[in-house]
Amino acid sequence: MAELLVVEDDETIGTALTTGLRAHGHAVSWQRTGHGALDAAAGRVFDLALLDLGLPDLDGVEVCRRLRLCLPGAVLVILTARSDEMDVVVGLEAGADDYLTKPFRFGELLARVRAHLRRSAVVPPSQSLLTIGTLTVDVAARRVTVGEQEVALRTKEFELLARLAVEAGTAVSRETLMADVWDAHWYGSTKTLDVHVAALRRKLSAAGTDQAPPPITTLRGHGYRMELSESPA
Repeated sequence: MAELLVVEDDETIGTALTTGLRAHGHAVSWQRTGHGALDAAAGRVFDLALLDLGLPDLDGVEVCRRLRLCLPGAVLVILTARSDEMDVVVGLEAGADDYLTKPFRFGELLARVRAHLRRSAVVPPSQSLLTIGTLTVDVAARRVTVGEQEVALRTKEFELLARLAVEAGTAVSRETLMADVWDAHWYGSTKTLDVHVAALRRKLSAAGTDQAPPPITTLRGHGYRMELSESPA
């Protein structure tokens, strides 16, 4: 049983989500406002939060940012009726791991929730300590360092980095990354992947080491590759 936080001001949607998720064995706290969500997160540990961006009292993106601080180990999924791509990107950059655009089918949401809660290993146990140049990924301890500087990553950022690092120097397709890091039966847009790669690049580059970490190269029309050296081949 997982502890879920649902933040949704629409009575019909909130009731449907709460009833459906409880029917599948989850403990659900339903909050209708941003302040209510933050109060709930301050007093309880959640595994996953479903957050509507259109809240009546606080900006949903700001609530997302503050929930990420309160619940560093939780998966945050934003629910939005906003079709503009920039709203989605801003939400992901504020700390969300994923998003769903309304209207969505409950079966799709449930599959996404299950996928995030599984958090299956993406690196074989025999390769639990990965070193590429100045970058070290300790899978067992879930620690990342660049030189001597430790880098704080969110759950999906870490899993994505580990997946690229285990095949450093090899091109990895977008489909493979989405399947291995998010879910084998992915429903959503791969915009999530692009935002997470961009966040990884920023955090690794800002690690403050004199020697740059190995770059992650975009392979247009295919996917990404972690280079084996400081400069792409």
